Amino acid sequence: MELVPFDKCWFAIQVRPRYEFLAACILRGKGFEEFLPSYKSKRKWSDRKKEIELPLFPGYIFCRFDAQVRAPIVTTPGVIKIVEPHLPIPDSEIEAIQAVVARSVPATPCPYIKVGTRVDVIAGPLAGVSGILVCNKNQYRLVLSVTLVQNSISVEVDYADVRPVRENPRQVIAVGPQTTCREMMPAIA
Repeated sequence: MELVPFDKCWFAIQVRPRYEFLAACILRGKGFEEFLPSYKSKRKWSDRKKEIELPLFPGYIFCRFDAQVRAPIVTTPGVIKIVEPHLPIPDSEIEAIQAVVARSVPATPCPYIKVGTRVDVIAGPLAGVSGILVCNKNQYRLVLSVTLVQNSISVEVDYADVRPVRENPRQVIAVGPQTTCREMMPAIA
């Protein structure tokens, strides 16, 4: 009888703030395949300017491992938890991010905006307008409604010009574990 080995899958690991690089280095030292996509950002202090490297997904690193063997992961300094340990990240999502990093395409973090979310337009001719973000035939549109007459209009809007409306100013916007890349970002042409 031959044992079927468990496939190693990608998982998201939540880490303490500003511990992303340390935890990734320790996991690499333990022999795990880790992935910490990052970007360069220019910061200005009162006495100097400096370019620093920051994680594209603050508070998270990605690691490929056998789901049956979690102890070495969760005992790593800086690691808080494995996000949804029974739900691996599809390889295609990690490969898409790895392709962006490998090709040195400039990328920066952005808030997760799911279609159907109430958003504010922050740039362009509709700056200051709020509505519901919808997607139709790979075009993002802003739906504006008049509740009393139960009627709406929609206008084309650039995805980069909208931000989610925060009901609570301290609310954190997070990526859900069961979302797809297509829901998270516009289609790459």
